[in-house]
Amino acid sequence: MNNSVSLKDQSSLPTSPLGPLMLDVCGLELSSEERRLLASPVVGGLILFARNYQDPEQLRSLIADIRQCAPEIIIAVDHEGGRVQRFKEGFTKIPSMGSLDKIYKIDPQLACKQAKELGWLFAAELASFDIDISFAPVLDRDYGVSEVIGDRAFSADSQAIIEMSTALIEGMREAGMASTGKHFPGHGAVAADSHLEIPVDKRSLADIKLNDMSIFASVIDKGLDAIMPAHVIYEQIDDSPAGFSQTWMKDILRNELSFDGVIFSDDLSMEGATVAGGFTQRADAAISAGCDMVLVCNNPAAAEEVRIHLESKLECGELALDNPRLRRMRLDREKQKTLKDLKESDIWKKYNQENATKA
Repeated sequence: MNNSVSLKDQSSLPTSPLGPLMLDVCGLELSSEERRLLASPVVGGLILFARNYQDPEQLRSLIADIRQCAPEIIIAVDHEGGRVQRFKEGFTKIPSMGSLDKIYKIDPQLACKQAKELGWLFAAELASFDIDISFAPVLDRDYGVSEVIGDRAFSADSQAIIEMSTALIEGMREAGMASTGKHFPGHGAVAADSHLEIPVDKRSLADIKLNDMSIFASVIDKGLDAIMPAHVIYEQIDDSPAGFSQTWMKDILRNELSFDGVIFSDDLSMEGATVAGGFTQRADAAISAGCDMVLVCNNPAAAEEVRIHLESKLECGELALDNPRLRRMRLDREKQKTLKDLKESDIWKKYNQENATKA
């Protein structure tokens, strides 16, 4: 039996506010406990990982089940290309964005053309499965010191990053997908991996603004939809990582850069987030700093703890679900293509020549 909610059915459903919590699920299908969690009013997002993918048919079934439980939820994935592509078999292999830099140095126009094509391709492919967003693009500079960033970055050159990422975003937008720039104000200048350590950037604010934040500022001006801050402490500016800092989120990002898009926290389970305390303290600190949605991943007990905490705050009037920004991150279904139509496109055939020949 097909338990999916059709696009027509979804559009006729009454809209309701999206909660500020994004969580994940453990496997290839939903458990009864996960169904209960997704029905919570404070849960507004769900992120998928490689463990949630077996093949296209299974993914389509899982997403239909998620939509049955929570029709309006924002479904996300990290699907940048290169090292960070959660769905592989049955999906186009997206190269790392850093691989475009070699082309850019010879022919910037060609590199930007390919960036736009790749942005459209991965967004259209994900959209055909009813996935709302991929957390992309990476706007960090590649300083050659951060292994966790590395070739996820477009380049070491600011202008190259701005031009190629803007092209990628244009492609994503044409496929109906909103963009998320990460990791504000820049993660590439520290060697420590915030998944495993608490990185500290010792540079001055002037240095960060000139060499890293200027990239975000330029892309914001060109229509960036969302931002994910870094779990990095910029010690000359604030003692807290950027995502827990009102100085970074409100004073600089909202006020100085006039950013009115969505702010997603990075995963609160990462080591770089531990300085904010336990999981409920981390969620409170991120929301208080200015994050619109907080991510709690790879730790079901922590997600449940945060869910209970936020529901308690909702019940006593300390949490409001009236954030209009979050709804902007939903997929534009007027631009959504079926997988069949996608595979008939010239761009899909260009990047899947072997598959296209077999077809």
